[in-house]
Amino acid sequence: MTFEQWMVTLEWTAAGLGVINIALLIFRSVWNYPFGIAMVALYIFVFWEERLYAEAALQVFFILAQAWGWWLWIKVGGEDNRVPVRWLDWQSRVVWATVTAAVSLNLGWVMYRFTDAVMPYADSAIAGASVSAQLLLAFRRIENWVLWIAIDVVSILVYINRGLYPTAGLYGGMLVMSLIGLREWIVSTRQGRTAEAAA
Repeated sequence: MTFEQWMVTLEWTAAGLGVINIALLIFRSVWNYPFGIAMVALYIFVFWEERLYAEAALQVFFILAQAWGWWLWIKVGGEDNRVPVRWLDWQSRVVWATVTAAVSLNLGWVMYRFTDAVMPYADSAIAGASVSAQLLLAFRRIENWVLWIAIDVVSILVYINRGLYPTAGLYGGMLVMSLIGLREWIVSTRQGRTAEAAA
């Protein structure tokens, strides 16, 4: 097997693990995390090879963040390993959006100035928003899905540009699954409120 074939196989494997990860996330299962950790570990190599350095480094963060998120979700528990979820308040949303934009722009400038990154600002926008989305996911906030939807759209364009077609396909699937996840988590919070009102 050539190096190029090995990288394609690695990319397809990571994409498959990603589909399982997102499917389990939709239903708020704590078991999404082992698949997510395996997926991002493989993507470190895929993104580094394509000179998407911010995203390669982001995968290292994801390994740590997913391990932490897994611990938080197990701690919270819930029926059938399904955790409760809720919205951020408006002030928190403004803070999260401001910090995410600032981190993304500054990281983009650093990548543009000091590396040979091929798409420094797009790469950094994906990285910065992904950090916020992953943290919001660990805290079980519904807004994580809104961020993932935006990330998926930008990622699809970047990966097509870089010829990472299996990954672009994965993110197309993730976009659909993120829309479903957003709907499912919103329904879950409404059902929780209805149950509380009935009690």
